[in-house]
Amino acid sequence: MLRIAAAFAALALGLMLAPLVFTSGSALTTMSVMGVMIVFALSYNMLLGQTGLLSFGHAVYYGLAGFFAVHAMKFLALNKIGVSLPFIPLVGAAAGLFFGVLFGAVSTRRAGTVFSMISLGLGELVAAFANVLRTFFGGEDGIAANRAKLAPFLGYKFGPQIQVYYVIAFWCFVCVALMYALTRTPFGRMCNAVRDNPERVEFVGYSTQRLRFTAFTLSALFAGVAGALAAINFELMNSQAAGAGMSGQVLLMTFVGGAGHFAGPIIGAALITLLQISLSDVTKAWMLYFGLLFILVVMFSPGGVAGVLALHRPLLRGGRIFRLAPVYAATALPLAALVTGGIVLIELAHHMLVEAQSDGASTSVFHVPMDGASPLPWICTLALFFGGALGLRAIWPKIGDAWASAMMTQTAGKNTK
Repeated sequence: MLRIAAAFAALALGLMLAPLVFTSGSALTTMSVMGVMIVFALSYNMLLGQTGLLSFGHAVYYGLAGFFAVHAMKFLALNKIGVSLPFIPLVGAAAGLFFGVLFGAVSTRRAGTVFSMISLGLGELVAAFANVLRTFFGGEDGIAANRAKLAPFLGYKFGPQIQVYYVIAFWCFVCVALMYALTRTPFGRMCNAVRDNPERVEFVGYSTQRLRFTAFTLSALFAGVAGALAAINFELMNSQAAGAGMSGQVLLMTFVGGAGHFAGPIIGAALITLLQISLSDVTKAWMLYFGLLFILVVMFSPGGVAGVLALHRPLLRGGRIFRLAPVYAATALPLAALVTGGIVLIELAHHMLVEAQSDGASTSVFHVPMDGASPLPWICTLALFFGGALGLRAIWPKIGDAWASAMMTQTAGKNTK
C-alpha cells in the first residue's frame, strides 16, 4: 500500500510540475494530448487487458461523448448557464455510460471473435450515421465550441493552454486512480477470471455476460471522459474521432505499452502521442513507422514496453541488473546499425515511390544527400541493415546466457537466505 501511495503521489507531483519543466506551447499541447490519450487507453485496457475483450470500435464512445461535450459547451455558453469548464467531463462520462449500456447490451452477449466483429459493426454504423446526421456531427467540418465563453471557475476562463492542461491533468489523475482501484476490487479480479477461464467463473456461480457488460459500460464511461477532455482541448470534434482510425490508434497504444499491465497503456499512450507529434514533423512516412512498430511488438515483445520492464524488475530489486550491462552494451552497435539502416531504407523507398516524380530522385536522410536512382545508397543501406541484423543474431545467445546467470545467482541468494 505504501508503494502504491508513493506511486500515485509521484504521478500527482509529476503532473503538477511538468509545465514548470516543459514550458513551451508545443510541450503543453503535447502533454495535454497525452493526458487525454492516457485516460482513453486505460479505458480500452479495461476491456482488452482486464477482461479479455478485443474491441475494434472503442472510439465510438470516445467520439460520441466528445460531440455531446461540444454541444453542451455551446448550449451553456449560448444560454449563459453558470456551469464551468472543469465539469464538462461529467457530460462525457454520462454520454459514454449511456452508449455503453445501449451497445453493450448487444455486444457483450458473446465474447471472443463474435464480440470483436460486433464492435467493428457498431463502429461502422456510427461512422455511417456521422455522414448522415450533419446537424449533430457537423459533416466534414465537425462541431466547434469556444471554451472561454463558459462561466469562470475560481476566476479562470480557461483560454490559455496552461489552464486547460491542469483541467486535463486533474481528470487524468482522478480517472487513473479510479480505474486502478477497480482492478483491486473483487469485481476486477472476476474480470481477470473471465479473461483467463470463463468456464470456471460460471462454475462458481457468476454470470460471465453480466461481468462483461459491467466492465464494458465502465470502460465506455471512462472513454467518454477522455472524449470530453479532447473536446475541451481542441474545441472541435469531427467524425474521425469516432472512426476506425481512432480505434486502431488506441489499440496500438495499449499493445505497445503492454495490455497485461496497468501501467502499460499509460506508457503506450505517452510514447505513441510523442512519436505521432514529433515524427509527423520529421517524415511523411510516419504512419509506416507506427505499423512496423506494432508488428515488431506483437512478434518479439507481446508484453509491450511494460512487459519488458517487468522482466527486469526482479533483477533490479535483487541488485543483479548490472550483470546485464556488458551484454546490453555489446548490442548497442548492431542495434544502431539495424535501426539506422531500416530508417534509411524506408525513407529512400518512400521518396522513390511517392515523391520522386515531382521532386526528383535526390533526397536527404539524416542530413546526408542521397540519390535514390543510384545503386550505391541502396547497397550501403542494405549492408548496414543486414550487418546489424546478423550482429544481433550473433549476440542474442549471449543475452540469454547472461539472463540465465543473473536469475540463477538471484535464486541461489534467496535459497541461502
